[in-house]
Amino acid sequence: MLHYQLDGRQTGPVLVFSNSLGANLSMWDWVLPRLRPHFRILRYDTRGHGQSEVTPGPYTLDQLGGDVIALLDALAIDKVFFCGLSLGGLTGQWLGVHHTDRLHKLVLCNTAARIGTIEGWHERIQAVQENGVKALAPSILARWLTEAYRTANPALAAQLLTMIGQTATDGYTACCAALRDADLRDAISRINVPTLVIAGQQDPVTTVADGQFIAEQIPDALLRTLQTAHLSAIEAADAFADALLSFLSPTSAGLYDVGMTTRRAVLGDAHVDRATANTTPFTADFQDFITRYAWGDIWTRPGLPRHSRSLITLAMLIALNREAEFRMHVRAAFNNGVTVEEIKEIIMHSALYCGLPAANAAFQAAMEVIDH
Repeated sequence: MLHYQLDGRQTGPVLVFSNSLGANLSMWDWVLPRLRPHFRILRYDTRGHGQSEVTPGPYTLDQLGGDVIALLDALAIDKVFFCGLSLGGLTGQWLGVHHTDRLHKLVLCNTAARIGTIEGWHERIQAVQENGVKALAPSILARWLTEAYRTANPALAAQLLTMIGQTATDGYTACCAALRDADLRDAISRINVPTLVIAGQQDPVTTVADGQFIAEQIPDALLRTLQTAHLSAIEAADAFADALLSFLSPTSAGLYDVGMTTRRAVLGDAHVDRATANTTPFTADFQDFITRYAWGDIWTRPGLPRHSRSLITLAMLIALNREAEFRMHVRAAFNNGVTVEEIKEIIMHSALYCGLPAANAAFQAAMEVIDH
């Protein structure tokens, strides 16, 4: 049995994440906040990892790929976007070769059509069997993240060390066997779904050259490189999420649902429910326009976090003297993590550039909300 978790937009297209060797589904935590408004996100622990069952090994890539198809069937999910990293990327390649009909698009990260050597995997299996996964965790982490990133983020590094060390020895070595025996170099040219390949420029495990090979073999595949080691979804989480959003880009037909999710997250359910209840045939098109393009397009663009968008919006509304909208966005700003102190500083700054009367009106409007 596979352990899995569903997050994100209930009615969104399904995006499946598949993990690296030695990781569990928490490895995607750093990119999820940017993707939840757009997708129904399905993460799972690979067989033998995390909370999934440790079945007798050795495993094969056919088994690991078959696990994904079985999970989709069990959840009655027909077609998905799939993103796999390292071992998960090999699983994605297998799906692209054997089950193209189940994929919308494919993202292959920090992976290769043939990872490592037979001898190298034999040595890894022996070392783990003799010493356990925990003993190898520091050397694994050194390949996952650059030294500079590990040094700058000691708490995160410690969290990942714990995750690696908790991996079942039998499950880890069984997946090593799948990697030892997997070679898709002659098969991936048959993948015929849109594919994005992400490679880390400092990845010592699966190099940029490995990514280039995949991109050259798969028709019309795109290659994106990031300044990371092996776990690009953690070390460059924002750039990684940007790449996925740009490549997977929800269609305009889905903008309304994305916009409504974002609108409720920023403005709150009570406000949106009132606006929806007050919609008339005369205002319906305008409400639809706001939801699709203000909230479904602009507010969900990856270039700025919502916190920054709130601050910018407040400043512009002060300059335009739009007091009703300003009060609404003061309330919304708290949902985006803006503090009272930051709102005060925005208004103080506006006194210089928008004038004292505008700042005075903004202070009065803000206090009405803060003191309410």
